[in-house]
Amino acid sequence: MAAIKVHGHVISTATQRVLATLYERELEFEFVAVNMGAGEHKKEPFISLNPFGQLPALEQGDLKLFESRAITQYIAHEYADKGTNLICSGKQMAILSVWMEVEAHQFDPAASKLVWELLYKQMFGMATDTAVVEDNEAKLAKVLDIYESRLSQSKYLACGDFTLADVHHVPNIAYLLKTQCKKLFDARPHVSAWVADITARPAWAKVLAMQANQ
Repeated sequence: MAAIKVHGHVISTATQRVLATLYERELEFEFVAVNMGAGEHKKEPFISLNPFGQLPALEQGDLKLFESRAITQYIAHEYADKGTNLICSGKQMAILSVWMEVEAHQFDPAASKLVWELLYKQMFGMATDTAVVEDNEAKLAKVLDIYESRLSQSKYLACGDFTLADVHHVPNIAYLLKTQCKKLFDARPHVSAWVADITARPAWAKVLAMQANQ
């Protein structure tokens, strides 16, 4: 099988999502850094991999994929016999799909806005919009109340095991733990235990090591 190439940037949460999945599956890959500051993600050759000009993209022989969650699902299913089992069997696969959708449509919108306001804007020398922060903290708190209920019944979000549903959350959570939003996770004991578990995985440590080496 052709070698896997990941085109992205290590500070990108979407790129991190793919990297964490590859490390969980214990797969070898080549990382191709895309210089966003120089606008490389909006130019050739990257734009041929993702016409929307957003990170990341995966290239494997003739196969070209974009959208991080689509990439992680390809990795999890194509390499089902490698590393951590990130998917469920039978009807439980439907439950996994539910929680992947929840992450994408309920958790990520508020979490990503908070990461942008509280971290990325500082990196780029921009001012934080406190009104946006307050609004999205309230939205995230409501989502985490539902997570607290779910995680009181199950150690992980789906199948009773660590899956893609959990992996997809890690990049945004890891960033938010460095901000005032940490209190939102700490205030909910089951959420807090889950967060401590999923951010302590060896695969995630490898992603952080890539960041440190950039």
